[in-house]
Amino acid sequence: MADGALRELSSLEKALGLSKGNKYSTQGDRKVPVLQASDGPSLVGLVTIAAHLVQRARRPELLGSGAEQKAVVRQWLEYRVTRVDPCTREDTGTIMKDLNQYLEDKVYLAGDDFTLADILMYHGVHPIMAELAVQEKETYVNVSRWFDHVQHYPGVRQQLPPVVVLKNRLYSSAR
Repeated sequence: MADGALRELSSLEKALGLSKGNKYSTQGDRKVPVLQASDGPSLVGLVTIAAHLVQRARRPELLGSGAEQKAVVRQWLEYRVTRVDPCTREDTGTIMKDLNQYLEDKVYLAGDDFTLADILMYHGVHPIMAELAVQEKETYVNVSRWFDHVQHYPGVRQQLPPVVVLKNRLYSSAR
């Protein structure tokens, strides 16, 4: 997870148009990311550092607009760290089912607006989506739609390989 989180933070910096120059390390057994700030205290944790980078880039809309949307963004950032990152193969079905149900009537995790929650959840769910067979992805049609939309959002995917989410229904076999 550590290398992935550090790569993810570097990708976020690039997507936000921030100059590289931040020094990252990890701490503890779980290899929690740490940002060694030159002009202040070190920041610890993926969500804390990501929110800091968004603020530095002067992109507050990525943290949500209005109290309710900001709370929803924080909720999904917490979900990423507490449920998605430590998930086992057995947990993935529950996570995907919950996410699929939640996204049934939403474009993005915080409603109609693209936020940091979408970026970090995309990176967290990417390994799960990459492992699923096409038929399994079709079971989670709302997650697949959201995932494909986010992976094509400028600057989000970066170094991650694209994931084919749904087969082309135009050429699917006759009934």
